[in-house]
Amino acid sequence: MMLRHSWPQAMANGETAMASAEIPAAPERVLAALVTHEVERWWGSAETYRMTGWSADLRAGGRWNVTVRTADGRCLPAGGRFIEIETPRRIVQTRRYDWDHPTLGCKETTVAYLLEPTATGTLLTVCHGGFAGFPDAAAEHAEGWARVLGWLQRYFGEGRRAA
Repeated sequence: MMLRHSWPQAMANGETAMASAEIPAAPERVLAALVTHEVERWWGSAETYRMTGWSADLRAGGRWNVTVRTADGRCLPAGGRFIEIETPRRIVQTRRYDWDHPTLGCKETTVAYLLEPTATGTLLTVCHGGFAGFPDAAAEHAEGWARVLGWLQRYFGEGRRAA
């Protein structure tokens, strides 16, 4: 029997970046990996950046913050607030870089995580909107989300069970 592998898919339309992938874990586990300190274990790589100092008040209106530590040692803060939380199916949050992002600056955007249970885990779809007037940023973030979802697939694929 061959195991099916769903590689991350991503696209941007100039205003919104979207990405999706099958993650080999239950929705509750995937959600925890996305919005708790667990992000520090898997989000990033030595060649790109790592997430550090994650903190979150996981409720509608609650704030979240993280520091992006780049491969060359820079520390770039980011954060936002949670708008909607429907555990374990959907989380919507704002996102803003507290530094001058090359293609986006400090513009606030909105990220929605949509989680759908499947026979082998979870179909995770990321809808990242708010890029109107910043088409290069939308395209760059679509590529970034494909990379992030690949990291998440690997994180859950390394001997972890879907329970």
